[in-house]
Amino acid sequence: MSMYRSFFQNIVAATALFSLFSVPGGASDGAEDARLNLLYGQLKGAEAQDARRIGEEIRHELSKTGSPSMDLLVKRGRDAMEAGDTRAAIGHFTALTDHAPEFAEGWHMRSVVFARAGMPGLALADLERSLGIDPRNFAAIYSLGAVLEQVEQPELAREAYARVAAIHPHFDDISETLSRLDEDLRGSDL
Repeated sequence: MSMYRSFFQNIVAATALFSLFSVPGGASDGAEDARLNLLYGQLKGAEAQDARRIGEEIRHELSKTGSPSMDLLVKRGRDAMEAGDTRAAIGHFTALTDHAPEFAEGWHMRSVVFARAGMPGLALADLERSLGIDPRNFAAIYSLGAVLEQVEQPELAREAYARVAAIHPHFDDISETLSRLDEDLRGSDL
């Protein structure tokens, strides 16, 4: 069993590192890129209240599919997630990723469902795809950290959370999360 665990941990580590340092692969509209670049630039030095607003603007931009039918799949997938219907959520998000494979947020949303359903390997695979398309998506990187914690890889989780903090220093509870992990990691060294 320990051989399997070691193999799984190596896959997790490789996936995490690939995801963290991937180069964007998706084609997107130049105006959208310029807007996102501007927002990311503003985010880095913004005060907490402004950072939260800018972060939400970024998330709103990243959630745009550009297609009414894909928007419907996003809505149905999110509704199923909120209702706790894992099977339906996975179905809707799978249809989304099948029909819009360059839409990074589709992979991220499906990864969240997989993680909640206790399928971290599938969640990591989807996060790899999502972050390969958009490596600045701080919410997806945060999700990567959460899944890495789920599979007992706190050092890699901390790296992911540190990357979130570098992009969006005021994202949710990132400071507390980093402090908690630092304390846990110091405690495990004793």
